[in-house]
Amino acid sequence: MLTHHALVNQAHVATTRGELTEHERYVTSMPLFHIAGSLGATIYACYLGCTLIPLIYFDPLKQLELFEKERGTFTFAVPTMLVAMLNHPRFSEFTLADLKLVITGATPVPVVLMEQIKERIGADCNIVFGMTETTGAVTQSFNTDNFELKSATVGLPMPHTSIKIIDPGSGDVAKIGQSGELLSHAFSNMKGYYNMPEKTAETIDEDGWLHSGDLAVMHENGYINIVGRVKDMIIRGGENIYPAEIESFLMRHPKVAEAQIIGLPDTFMGEEVCALIRHKAGEQLTEDEVIEYCKASIGRHKVPKFVRFVEAFPLTPSGKVKKFELREQLIRELGLEEASGMKTA
Repeated sequence: MLTHHALVNQAHVATTRGELTEHERYVTSMPLFHIAGSLGATIYACYLGCTLIPLIYFDPLKQLELFEKERGTFTFAVPTMLVAMLNHPRFSEFTLADLKLVITGATPVPVVLMEQIKERIGADCNIVFGMTETTGAVTQSFNTDNFELKSATVGLPMPHTSIKIIDPGSGDVAKIGQSGELLSHAFSNMKGYYNMPEKTAETIDEDGWLHSGDLAVMHENGYINIVGRVKDMIIRGGENIYPAEIESFLMRHPKVAEAQIIGLPDTFMGEEVCALIRHKAGEQLTEDEVIEYCKASIGRHKVPKFVRFVEAFPLTPSGKVKKFELREQLIRELGLEEASGMKTA
């Protein structure tokens, strides 16, 4: 349950931080049931009085055509959408000179994707971190931030928003540079889940802090990194492994279009790392090449034990990869049902 007060004021603070005006020509295909569509498209556009050019559903070619035809100046798109457009075989046919700002988020954003947006489109790209429960943005980059800050962090907290990062186990506030669960306290936090008081109490504690379920790190300058989800974190032999870190690393391989990391059950180590990779068009890559590439640059405990290649990833309607579906499928394919059902203390 979100309030009118939160929706209108979030439109104000977010568009102000993005330096958006009534002159924008906003092209987006974010669905209206997603906070980035209902608030980040319709209410932003109404608040600004700008032109909104919505697509009924995401199609990379149609969106590229609209950017050129409608001279789009601004868009919000999740990373999978941006990857699909950048890797489309007809991408180079379109002129996107009017596109000045891309805002992305909703899932971890690989640094290499930010680099490609800057180099191949020439637009500024800011990352926003938020969720429906917080009425959108909790943190966001500034247009004036340097590229290192824009590409490697999700920015600073929004106005009138307090943030703290806690150890998920003890509840103690994490030290600077230490990962933990991100909590927010703001006017924009939801009133609760409709007719779900127990779920609401699990998410918003008695002091009003909303528990995001996201793992984050705060740096000395106050900027935030999102390193993964509490539930997505892989624990291999007692070592915490964050999928987003390995995904971003794999995306730097010249033959990789997209990568996803999931944890698979193991009777000895608890969990093992599995990499699922989609090639760039016309490229080929072997399992051994991926493993050797990882061994050369990342900790050995992070090197995938399993590597699988896919033509496409299953997506939710809002463009997020269905990792739970991939995990269940691989458990069946690899015969890991026994390890998956292993009881622990």
